Amino acid sequence: MTDERCQLYLITPPAFEPVAFAACLQVALDGGPVACLQLRLKDASDDEVRRAAEALIPVCHARDIAFLVNDRPDLAAEVGADGVHVGQNDAAYADARAMVGENATVGVTCHDSLHLAMDAANAGADYVAFGAFFATRTKEIRTRAQLDTLGNWALATVVPCVAIGGITVENCRSLVERGADFLAVVGGVWDHPDDPAVAIRAFNAIFDG
Repeated sequence: MTDERCQLYLITPPAFEPVAFAACLQVALDGGPVACLQLRLKDASDDEVRRAAEALIPVCHARDIAFLVNDRPDLAAEVGADGVHVGQNDAAYADARAMVGENATVGVTCHDSLHLAMDAANAGADYVAFGAFFATRTKEIRTRAQLDTLGNWALATVVPCVAIGGITVENCRSLVERGADFLAVVGGVWDHPDDPAVAIRAFNAIFDG
């Protein structure tokens, strides 16, 4: 999950029917490159997460897209995901790493804290995530991140950073210019007024400059 240009870090909608969404995902990915897909089903049962992973992993791997699971390193390891993303109130980094293995990707939410981010990076995190940068309906906003955080992080380390929170085609350019390595997007793709493929195409056009 590294590249000199900014890349799209796609997150699933908060609820969906796995088979139908897998078909939607395939069409959306025709819009352009995506670095990874994070499965984020906060209120789902373990079996629902398993069924979603079973439907989506083949779609991702067919296009060389990493498949990550949110919050649950145990399920990430069980379903054969490429990694896991954990928040500050989820599994500790060391525990997550032990469950998914040394070759998997482990990312850590760091809100707007360079201190938390440096701790995660020093522990071995593959990326850190800052946010929320904009208003979002996906989750309750507890911290608002500042653009300077991205620039300061880029100057301090080579560990990649992900910007998250209310990101759309219309507002993303400042994040790219300040040094975000990835943009994590939910509604900005799945709720695009045209269709998800158009959104992915538009994001990549901005990344290409």
